[in-house]
Amino acid sequence: MFPSTSPDTGRDPWADNAPPGPAGPSRGYPPGPRTGPADDDGDRPERKGPRRLRKGGPGRRPDDESADEVDEEEPPVPVRRPLALTIAGFAALLGVGLVLGAQTAGPGHRLPFAFIVFGVQLLFVLAWTMAMRPPALLVVALISAGVAVIADAAAVQSEIAGLAPLGYAAAAGFVLGVLGQLVRRVDRVRVTDSLGSTLLIVVGVVAFASLIVLGRIPKGTQAITVCLTAAGVALLVARLTDAVAPWPRLAPQVPRGAAGVVVGAMLGTLASAVLGVYLVGFSPTSAALVGLVTAATAVLADLAVGYAEAGRLMAGEPPTMWIARHMQGPLGGFALAAPAAYAMCVFFL
Repeated sequence: MFPSTSPDTGRDPWADNAPPGPAGPSRGYPPGPRTGPADDDGDRPERKGPRRLRKGGPGRRPDDESADEVDEEEPPVPVRRPLALTIAGFAALLGVGLVLGAQTAGPGHRLPFAFIVFGVQLLFVLAWTMAMRPPALLVVALISAGVAVIADAAAVQSEIAGLAPLGYAAAAGFVLGVLGQLVRRVDRVRVTDSLGSTLLIVVGVVAFASLIVLGRIPKGTQAITVCLTAAGVALLVARLTDAVAPWPRLAPQVPRGAAGVVVGAMLGTLASAVLGVYLVGFSPTSAALVGLVTAATAVLADLAVGYAEAGRLMAGEPPTMWIARHMQGPLGGFALAAPAAYAMCVFFL
């Protein structure tokens, strides 16, 4: 017979540091669900992120990306030869018009050249406002056209040929353009982003008026001929080279080549040196130096416009008007070459 009591009766149940509960699962009840992290080697690891869809394959997680995955690169933007030739022709016509217009200017006949410059300024306002699309686009365009009229009138009528009246006109136009954008609540949100575009448009318009001032000083007409010929030849050759051999590509998103920029600046400098042989007050050396500055300025401004357009497209902005987008480069090149020609004529010649 078994004893009715255990031989360990009277022993302290906690003497062996046993847990207060049963050592194993209670009989008749299933084990509870596991809530802690998996410690066993056979458990399934946790998901570290949501699945991502792959093109042409099942979803995968970020931690499953393997080292042998090849990044897909976008093909470079193709260079359209007819477009490059068209832009080259527009640059040549623009340069010829400004150079021939400068020959009509005289002490008592400044208005014909002023009208030609005003026409170029209107083209600049149209192209740059449509390409950059600042807030209150119509307001900025109208104010810029008004600034062009005021700057041209000041350049023609001022007693002393100088850039001070043009600077006042540019400052007033910039302030009015910003205030015009602050009036409307919908445009007020983007006014900070539009300060740069408004300033570029207004300053570019006033820069063309500096050609009228340059025509009023000694050697000014000859300087316009040398500098704008160099700029026009540089832009023409750069675009023609891009149509034939756009190599090496400066950026995949910009359909321009380094050869066009370099060759254009060199041939523009050569053209100005040749003109220096025949123009009074110039030598081949001085004309080449002046032409080098304006030719390099024009082609670099044209190239910068291409980079800006590519940046807007990569940012997701919708493309602008076709003709305005492609007129922007040559117009920007001549707009920057005009004050460069004035500076070289005043400080160097």
